[in-house]
Amino acid sequence: MAKNLDHIWKALSDPTRREILDLLRDGPRQTTEIVEKFPQLSRFGVMKHLDTLREAGLVHTRSEGRCRINSLNVTPIRQITERWISKYEAYWTNTLLRVKESAEASASENSESSTKRA
Repeated sequence: MAKNLDHIWKALSDPTRREILDLLRDGPRQTTEIVEKFPQLSRFGVMKHLDTLREAGLVHTRSEGRCRINSLNVTPIRQITERWISKYEAYWTNTLLRVKESAEASASENSESSTKRA
């Protein structure tokens, strides 16, 4: 299972590709629109990033005449969440709950101490 996700992790490892995904999160975009958002890169460079995202299954591309429309596919990200992140979610929820309870108990003790002194 982890090996199957390696290409997704690799695609997500690059900040430019993550920026492209952020753009697509707001809705489908033509390839030209994406290229225009990265003036520091050549069209070829942006296309290589899109190819990597496509190969990882993170982006779907369809043709409409001469235009190519790119859209985000969240399924691979959901797979990563289910495989890696959700397993730690309960641990962090319990840890944060204990911190909250400890802080509330400490605040309550401080409040009682102040009331007794007054």
